[in-house]
Amino acid sequence: MTDTIASSTGEAFRVVRNPHAATDAERAEKLRDLAFGLQFTDHMARVTWTADEGWHDRRIEPYGPIPMDPAASVLHYAQEVFEGLKAYRWADGSIRLFRPHANAERLQRSAWRMALPELSVDDFMASIRALVELEHAWVPDAPETSLYLRPFLIGTDVFLGLRAPKRVDYLLIASPSGPYFPGGIKPVSIWVERDYHRAGPGGTGAAKCGGNYAASLRPQMAAYERGFDQVLYLDAATGSVLEELGGMNVFAVRADGTVLTPIINGNILEGVTRSSVIRLLEDQDLKVVERDITLAELRQGIEDGEITEVFACGTAAIVTPVGRMASTDFDVTVGDGQPGPVTAAVRERLTAIQYGRAEDPYGWMHRVL
Repeated sequence: MTDTIASSTGEAFRVVRNPHAATDAERAEKLRDLAFGLQFTDHMARVTWTADEGWHDRRIEPYGPIPMDPAASVLHYAQEVFEGLKAYRWADGSIRLFRPHANAERLQRSAWRMALPELSVDDFMASIRALVELEHAWVPDAPETSLYLRPFLIGTDVFLGLRAPKRVDYLLIASPSGPYFPGGIKPVSIWVERDYHRAGPGGTGAAKCGGNYAASLRPQMAAYERGFDQVLYLDAATGSVLEELGGMNVFAVRADGTVLTPIINGNILEGVTRSSVIRLLEDQDLKVVERDITLAELRQGIEDGEITEVFACGTAAIVTPVGRMASTDFDVTVGDGQPGPVTAAVRERLTAIQYGRAEDPYGWMHRVL
């Protein structure tokens, strides 16, 4: 069955419905006890770009494998970028997005860095509206659940030479998800990596591209083997300055209430959650300082009690307390090893806005249905 839904720049999203879509009973079963990123909706959005025609053929189609030529540039030169954001079901039944325009603009910056065409904010928003409108029954309503949205661009040019692709596909898939860290909100343990780096000066650290995350997997595996949940990376130039976790920004709370976070310097992804957390902290009359933080300063501060809390934040995990940090030459407990008051308060404030339990004075929540 084919129809149209939503529109952008004058062209409607053509809808080809999945003939094998889940029944109500099958969908209800899949929505039970949700983990993160394991279940997917029946459809996905797609738009094609070519050098001759630009962005065209906007459509919603059945979720499934993507036919791709073995010479597609994404397979050889990693020409791809992606985003992550969530759709939340409120108590009144409406469905809202958290700061989606910020994700659209970051996708454009990432695309520019990777020599990919920039998708317009209008097309980004229209693809989400079209998909969520069709798949609204997949948005869960249990606590700490959401419909995780993964927009991405891939180079599908059939050419083995190294160049900017002449064909690119934008896709949007959706995954009803539970908490990123299962087992409730509890402090995570962090291994500080000394031998590997996530990004370097002039590299792709500020772009949300798959290569940055692929490079983090070997250190992450080693951290798991040591019994740690996540990895914290240091700068490649000196090996002494904090940058970010594999997929989250990091904050440290001082005993005087000042909150420190690494400055955006081209190596670190400019997180949407990060900027939101900074705004919330400042509106609670806490001073937030964005600057270089050395590992020595962090370690000494934790050991002498000058740093009382450490937390990480990102779209998937929201705000996550850090209870332990270690590396080859130290192993320290942050505070008493439990979530601190600043961490708990900013997490509660942020999630209350996202789920509609509190007023949104910032205009962050965008209603799509």
